[in-house]
Amino acid sequence: MNFCRDRRSGRFDLLALTASAIAVLLMTSAASAATITNRGDKEVKLTITQGSSRQDEILPIGKVIDGVCQKSCIIRLNDSVNAEYELEGSESVSVEEGFLYYDSPEKGLAPPAGSASKAGERKIR
Repeated sequence: MNFCRDRRSGRFDLLALTASAIAVLLMTSAASAATITNRGDKEVKLTITQGSSRQDEILPIGKVIDGVCQKSCIIRLNDSVNAEYELEGSESVSVEEGFLYYDSPEKGLAPPAGSASKAGERKIR
C-alpha cells in the first residue's frame, strides 16, 4: 500500500512542478514586454506594429499601457511618420510633447526615431 501512496504523491509533485514552471514562464514573458506611460497633457494615439500585426491604441493622459511589444515592434505616435520609434520589448517609456522617452535613467537616450535611423535621439528631461 505504501507503494501506491508514493506513486500518487509523485504524480502530484510532478503536477505541482509543471504548474510552477508554467507560472514562471508566464511571469517572465509579461515582464519582458514594454510599458508606455502618457506623461503629456493630451491623449496620444499609438500605432503598434509587431511583425505583420498592427494595432491602434488611445493612451489617455496619465494612463499606462502594459504588455506592449512582447518582442521588438514599431510605435508610431499620432499617425506621424516622423514620430516612429523601435522598441525591443523590455523598455519602460513615456510619451510627452510628441516624443518618446526612456523612464530608466541608465538608458539615457530615447529609442531611435524611425525603424533603422539613429537620428532624432533625445535625452531624458
